[in-house]
Amino acid sequence: MILRLLTLAALAATMVPVSPAIAGPCAPMIDRAQAQVDARIDAMAGSGASAPESTGALQHHQPTPGSIANAERRAGDGSRAQAALALLAQARKADEAGDTAGCTRALEELRAMAR
Repeated sequence: MILRLLTLAALAATMVPVSPAIAGPCAPMIDRAQAQVDARIDAMAGSGASAPESTGALQHHQPTPGSIANAERRAGDGSRAQAALALLAQARKADEAGDTAGCTRALEELRAMAR
């Protein structure tokens, strides 16, 4: 059940359309990186330690990649996922500001972390 919810959350996060008004030149690269990070978080959630369901899960709230990463961190598995999500947020912020170099730098750090 939890794995199915995590998979749905990862899919939902990757299917959210990006508005062309705020999409910068890095947006396609960020979208690809987001899909890869979501897939890694989903794989970690399916193979890592387990924990009791949260109140949100019991109320049928869909988890987000960030909430999954937080749960993994609390279970001792999610520090890399948190760092990856932080780099994605940094890349998005730079992209929205028109800072292509900053966006590229954040995505390169993310790629280096994945190795």
